[in-house]
Amino acid sequence: MSERISREELVKIYNIEVTFFDDLVDFGLLNVQTENDILYISYEDLPAFERFTNWHYDLEINLPGLEVIHDMLQKMEDLKKKNHELIKKLSAISDKYEDI
Repeated sequence: MSERISREELVKIYNIEVTFFDDLVDFGLLNVQTENDILYISYEDLPAFERFTNWHYDLEINLPGLEVIHDMLQKMEDLKKKNHELIKKLSAISDKYEDI
């Protein structure tokens, strides 16, 4: 099992409201595991949690805004991967025709 941190610890460490954490979960922005009625997120998800917390509390972006930004950034990352794959394919095709 990967290392994880509880909702209560995150609320205390980051000085956030429990409802904000729960809203992130409800909006599908955080994946949680439950054990003995305690909610946890994995350490792998901490950077995303910190990003959402900073955007919400420092930039005053509401939950629907966080969802939109997250979706757009995910789509941009997907497009970067596809672009990289296409460049590799184009390079392979170009190399093939240079040999002719």
